[in-house]
Amino acid sequence: MVQSPVFAPTPKMPKERTQRRAKLHRQACQQGILFRKDAGQHILKNPLVINGIIEKAALSPTDVVLEVGPGTGNMTVKLLEKCKKVIACEIDPRLVAELQKRVQGTPLASKLQVIVGDVLKIDLPFFDVCVANLPYQISSPFVFKLLLHRPFFRCAVLMFQREFAQRLVAEPGNKLYCRLSVNTQLLARVDHLMKVSKNNFKPPPKVESSVVRIEPRNPPPPINFKEWDGLIRVIFVRKNKTLGSSFRHKSVLELMEKNYRLHCSYNSISIPRDFNIKDKVIKLLEGSKVADKRPKDMDNDEFLSLLAMFNAEGIHFS
Repeated sequence: MVQSPVFAPTPKMPKERTQRRAKLHRQACQQGILFRKDAGQHILKNPLVINGIIEKAALSPTDVVLEVGPGTGNMTVKLLEKCKKVIACEIDPRLVAELQKRVQGTPLASKLQVIVGDVLKIDLPFFDVCVANLPYQISSPFVFKLLLHRPFFRCAVLMFQREFAQRLVAEPGNKLYCRLSVNTQLLARVDHLMKVSKNNFKPPPKVESSVVRIEPRNPPPPINFKEWDGLIRVIFVRKNKTLGSSFRHKSVLELMEKNYRLHCSYNSISIPRDFNIKDKVIKLLEGSKVADKRPKDMDNDEFLSLLAMFNAEGIHFS
């Protein structure tokens, strides 16, 4: 008896995934837009999430809103209905054309101003509230550009990659607590508002997202931020080590001695021939009883005290 040959099944991509990709491609082609994932173009499509973000921004009819990364305008149109003016910053001319086409010939058109360019390279205009679904790769530089912007704005409601958002709000002792957490919380109050699944975007990103609300501290703490960041940068390189251990490293001591000698030179202070920066630093740390503390467990008040102690002795970090 002759048996029919048995062929191994041909491996296939999951049908649902293939169909979804084809559908997205058709929609994009119909609109004349192919979104660039490498540029972080993930358009927020869920109206419930959009409404939630706008609600958390607590807009008033007199507000000027800065929107970064408006895409095709899903959120922009709803913002225009709530406020006095929207300044939309978009780097992709194709998306700018779609956005302008969307409001053309409507009463909303006169309330929209579009800036075409890289938000990290332009001077930010005056605004009351910032709303952004920006490319995740520019999250950190954008946050600090925003927080150092003057005049002060009221708040910002921003979409970030989930882990980045968690770092922003992390507290001492949390494994995600880092230099980003410390610097952001020095300059602003930060709250995690909502989690956003990747299925709410077109095309969907590879990671989950979160929405965060940032309110600048006004007035800001009376310190030089570059000086502060210099200290935080030094101690968070080894955040799990004690301060006594971190400040014994040769590169750290060389930086501190260079800055100390500059300070003494500018202020006509003589330095003993047998001066040793390591002895001076360790004596300060032990005298203030912080030598055994670890950055991962310290809060901003403790960092401020540490910076004030060093500055009082002529040791600077910028």
